[in-house]
Amino acid sequence: MESSKPSLRWVQLALGVICMMSISSSQYVWTLFTKPLGAALGATLTELQVTFSVLIVIQTFFSPLQGFLVEKFGPRLLLSVGALLTGASWVLAAHATSLSLLYLTYGGLGGLGTGIIYVGVIGLMVTWFPDKRGLACGLAAAGYGMGALATTFPIADSLAANGYQDTLQWFGLGLGLVGLAAAQGIRRPLSGKGPRPPAALDRAVTPREMLKTPLFWLLFAMMTMMSTSGLMVISQMASFSRDFGVAGVTVWGSAALPWALTLDRFTNGLTRPFFGWVSDRLGRENTMTLAFGGEALAMLLWFACRDNAVLFVLLSGVVFFGWGEIFSLFPSILTDSFGEAHGTTNYGFLYMAQGIGSIFGGPLAALLHDASGSWLPVFALVISCDLLTALLAYVALKPLRRRTLAAA
Repeated sequence: MESSKPSLRWVQLALGVICMMSISSSQYVWTLFTKPLGAALGATLTELQVTFSVLIVIQTFFSPLQGFLVEKFGPRLLLSVGALLTGASWVLAAHATSLSLLYLTYGGLGGLGTGIIYVGVIGLMVTWFPDKRGLACGLAAAGYGMGALATTFPIADSLAANGYQDTLQWFGLGLGLVGLAAAQGIRRPLSGKGPRPPAALDRAVTPREMLKTPLFWLLFAMMTMMSTSGLMVISQMASFSRDFGVAGVTVWGSAALPWALTLDRFTNGLTRPFFGWVSDRLGRENTMTLAFGGEALAMLLWFACRDNAVLFVLLSGVVFFGWGEIFSLFPSILTDSFGEAHGTTNYGFLYMAQGIGSIFGGPLAALLHDASGSWLPVFALVISCDLLTALLAYVALKPLRRRTLAAA
């Protein structure tokens, strides 16, 4: 059942945030399970981390299909399926007796389930909030970025007290039911209702049409470069912080690395609604230039201060404050540029850039470090990506989008 009642959109946003929080732990709490799973399955850390790669690749590379299914069958049904798949991925992983079964359950089913909910919720928010797309996408994405804060310590305590099997089973059941319950209230608005942003397209552009435009591929290249930058830090921080000699240094009573990871998770969530809100007022391209340029400066200072543990912790938060906003800015500007009717499927195609960024920022960045014997070329590469993306937002994306909207 569709609805266009204005007061309902804030309820929809709240339900979307809950759905996002229910899938967040699959990505952000995975690291807690690697040690007990490795002992139980007799697997190395490298073998176990394939599970995480499967989760991310399936989540992103299947997103166009998932977006299409959400549009065809409705968000309530598909988000319900996504919640059930996510919960089942944990429950079944608890009983996995081999790496292959772990890849299939936690990685495969988890990637499908989390991908459906992520793309579905973002696609729903850009439709419910045409006048506040940046803020709404940012708040929804913050639910994903910060949702695991509510489960990290309980899961760690449960692992210590009950073991990984009971923890996976009961938390999987609980998270799946929370997502399923929230999905039951999800609705989509009547198309074409409500206020519109000043620089947005009224007509619907199909995915086939969108994929033929230079504008989409410019956005795809920009999101790939920014994803590479942030995912390099996410996947390599433990390694380069140890190489810099700061990982175990005591800061405010605890080791620097856990402090940095905690601060990162908070600022990574906070930046999404903040810069989304800014972009609703200053314009998407102007905000991209500001945020991405700030990210490059933060990364440069971070590397320059790499031997100071306190600055390492503080600047790690600044780095993620300049990165996480890609998950509010890119879906907003994509829907502004190509319309709402196919917004969920269209964003599914753009979201694939995150999967490519995980390859560039993960194994390929590690290969560059191993080949050079230094983190300097890795940081130089990602800082260059940040600067180039900031420049492209202003000198290429802004005029190209203006011409595209004028010709539509």
